[in-house]
Amino acid sequence: MADSLVIVESPAKAKTIGKYLGSKFIVKASMGHIRDLPKSQIGVEVENDFNPKYITIRGKGSILKELKDARKKVKKVYLAADPDREGEAIAWHLAHYLEINETDSCRVVFNEITKQAVKDAFKTPRPINMDLVNAQQARRILDRLVGYKISPLLWKKVKKGLSAGRVQSVAVKLIIDRENEIDAFIPEEYWSITAQLKHNNASFEAKFHSLNGEKRELGSNQDVQEVLQAMGSSEFTVAEVKEKERLRNPAPPFITSSLQQEAARKLGFRASKTMSVAQQLYEGVELGKEGTVGLITYMRTDSTRISPVAQEEAKSYIEQKYGASFAPAEFRVYVKKNSNAQDAHEAIRPTSVLRDPESMKEFCSRDQFRLYKLIWDRFVASQMTSAVLDTMTVDLTVGAAVFRAVGSKVKFQGFMKIYVEGNDDGATEEEKFLPPLAVHDIATRESLDPKQHFTQPPPRYSEARLVRMMEEVGIGRPSTYAPTLETIQKRGYVAMDEKKFIPTELGTLVIQMMEEFFPEILDAEFTAHMEDDLDHVEDGKEDWVKVLANFYDSFEKRLEVAEEEMKEVEIQDEVSDEICEKCGRHLVYKLGRFGKFLACSGFPECRNTKPIVKDIGVVCPKCEEGKIIERRSKKGRIFYGCDHYPGCDYVSWDKPTGKPCPQCNSMLVEKRNKNGVRLQCTQCDYNEEVPEEQEPLEEV
Repeated sequence: MADSLVIVESPAKAKTIGKYLGSKFIVKASMGHIRDLPKSQIGVEVENDFNPKYITIRGKGSILKELKDARKKVKKVYLAADPDREGEAIAWHLAHYLEINETDSCRVVFNEITKQAVKDAFKTPRPINMDLVNAQQARRILDRLVGYKISPLLWKKVKKGLSAGRVQSVAVKLIIDRENEIDAFIPEEYWSITAQLKHNNASFEAKFHSLNGEKRELGSNQDVQEVLQAMGSSEFTVAEVKEKERLRNPAPPFITSSLQQEAARKLGFRASKTMSVAQQLYEGVELGKEGTVGLITYMRTDSTRISPVAQEEAKSYIEQKYGASFAPAEFRVYVKKNSNAQDAHEAIRPTSVLRDPESMKEFCSRDQFRLYKLIWDRFVASQMTSAVLDTMTVDLTVGAAVFRAVGSKVKFQGFMKIYVEGNDDGATEEEKFLPPLAVHDIATRESLDPKQHFTQPPPRYSEARLVRMMEEVGIGRPSTYAPTLETIQKRGYVAMDEKKFIPTELGTLVIQMMEEFFPEILDAEFTAHMEDDLDHVEDGKEDWVKVLANFYDSFEKRLEVAEEEMKEVEIQDEVSDEICEKCGRHLVYKLGRFGKFLACSGFPECRNTKPIVKDIGVVCPKCEEGKIIERRSKKGRIFYGCDHYPGCDYVSWDKPTGKPCPQCNSMLVEKRNKNGVRLQCTQCDYNEEVPEEQEPLEEV
């Protein structure tokens, strides 16, 4: 008969842990938090040291009854929520409800859900850490004060349903500031000259570098003409050859932010999806005869620390699989990028490197496998030797001009045998081979290609870029990145355009008003300082009530000023030319979760809505009468269909081009991936690369 009750957050976690602990333990799930601040009121007694008034979350009654009944049947209760502030707070609320003394050794934490880790954790239970609880309480109350004090103002002065948030407002401001940079950007012209050369039947390219011994920037076609005249028809002669060996080090193992960024780059995952799938891998996957096993360590962390046991296992695996030359003589230690990073948990890694991705594939869903492989590859690569690259720089003179050719090749793969970190631009690194060249060698010119370019504005934020910026400026913490990105879209403050954030008119207006009356809320440095204060509460160095009081003193004064001076603003919907087919009124543009749509201006009397149709200028290949239009699925994904639907049911996820395949005459569609765009036939295996668009150039 069971003599102990263990409470975790989720049924999946309960199932995994239950198999490890055996029949003497009952394992139940609380399904997350059981108490929270009320939704109908602020729920914080500001004058009474910010005392929170918690209530039982609606719908939790049956779960709480089940936990209380189980509590009566056992001698001991263990609270095994996740090992972070949120988990500690869940444990504290459970202790309060089940009348467990928080100073008793009732709290059990583990960084990974494996049999050994779980059994070791139950050997050393501890009391509830009130510093962690108070840090979570302080954040919750801080966000409640900002949201429940500013939001009513926005309702009164702007529009019902608006909200303000401490971290989300800074994130929206970052997006608006980037959009302003793009709008203010003035492109500057510049040119390049690329020579295609040949030596001993080997082709290579060199780019213009200098003229008359001075580095020269080409700002106009006139500059290009000057270089061409100085070159004359002379041969390209090798003037200098530099060869050197360069080491390239692996990227550190994943932390929460870098996992979200890399999953966005390589897998196309949204931040919320990355965390959801990672949670599944952490809580456990059924591995046949082995049972349910947690495949990765805890995924909310900003530490790059790795346990010596895991490093030893990785080293042994690398030596056996790839050879001793791929394992460094000493374990790699990665310095924290952020000096304020918490070190409570390890970096994100596989719980055992011996569970390689291929052996796990049959047990995982497609998304689980792809994310697990990414985590496994990154971790193993982080424990391998550096790659060795041979680089070669060759200067060639032609008249008074110097062209430079740069080549590199991998001499020793090292960590690159497994994994190379991605980048936000989607560009892939390629080896550039140069033929053996020596001083005085002559290279034959095959072609000369002058090109006009224009400088580009800074890119809009993708989810990966925004997470990286939030991390760099210190706003938010590992557990808050994904929820923040979700919230600012749900509120209609930003929209997504080709997977990039753009601010909406509503978002811009709200931020302008907050900037006028609550500038500190939008100050990234102020928000980062608040995050540091919360970290200090967690470390036991700051009193949580004092942190809240320091913030609220000035915040309350600003609220009084805003109440008096903030002017009412009416947001007018943009009226379209289309007429509502149900009531005859004009349709207006509205912003939803997946972008703009049309709605009747007679709302709420008339609730007619319709999508905004975008004609891509292609005749339907199926009925040959309708036009292909861009549509959105219920989940917001773009697809293409015939405007004669339902009469014609042609649909395609890939954009039809209207161009016939040169092999079979079927229609070509655009296939987009991180490496660019390709045209692919819908019937045969024909495909071709789409060249980059070039500016019209003068003939040279």
